[in-house]
Amino acid sequence: MNKSLLEQLTPSNCQVIFIDQQPQMAFGVQSIDRQTLKNNVVGLAKAAKVFNIPTTITTVETESFSGHTFPELLDVFPNAPLLERTSMNSWDDQKVRDALAKNDRKKVIVSGLWTEVCNITFSFGAMLEGDYEIYMVADASGGTTKEAHDYAMQRMIQAGVIPVTWQQVLLEWQRDWAKRDTYDAVMDIVREHSGAYGMGADYAYTMVHKAPERTKTPHEVLAPVAAK
Repeated sequence: MNKSLLEQLTPSNCQVIFIDQQPQMAFGVQSIDRQTLKNNVVGLAKAAKVFNIPTTITTVETESFSGHTFPELLDVFPNAPLLERTSMNSWDDQKVRDALAKNDRKKVIVSGLWTEVCNITFSFGAMLEGDYEIYMVADASGGTTKEAHDYAMQRMIQAGVIPVTWQQVLLEWQRDWAKRDTYDAVMDIVREHSGAYGMGADYAYTMVHKAPERTKTPHEVLAPVAAK
């Protein structure tokens, strides 16, 4: 058993790569609702920023085919370099390999399009040649069909890729609600991007704890509950 794979993700042991989160690539996605996909990608990006996770953004054929990276993702990382390439496989590009190596973290969290092409080829190259551990964010990635996404995920899992979801990653980074330095920001992400969970947080602090709507942060109202 590879015990390193049992280690939880922490803000100090991993890095994130967003692969080709571009509109033309999203047009081809049919494995997940596209708006849900974008919501999850941006939620993951905001989480990475809150926890200061080293983040790489790659693009492919921006001007000739794929279009520019989702503006919502760029809003989170306005100064991040966009590593443009021609290969379908990000691992083939030396700029990408150098960026990952510079971060000096072997656990790589991947969110990309498409699962069955760009994600799988990057993952296999990074694992085989770079000795990286790959965590594939299944709901912040998408394939051209549900079958394409699902079978690619199965093939990657068989090869040792670890499947995760974006919210799972967020909460694994937070880990302890007593971590007050990130609590407010995490709850903001949850409320904006976590669907039913976020709605539940809104309900808890306005209805259960009777806080005036919009006048208190989740931290102010829920911190006493988390401390119990």
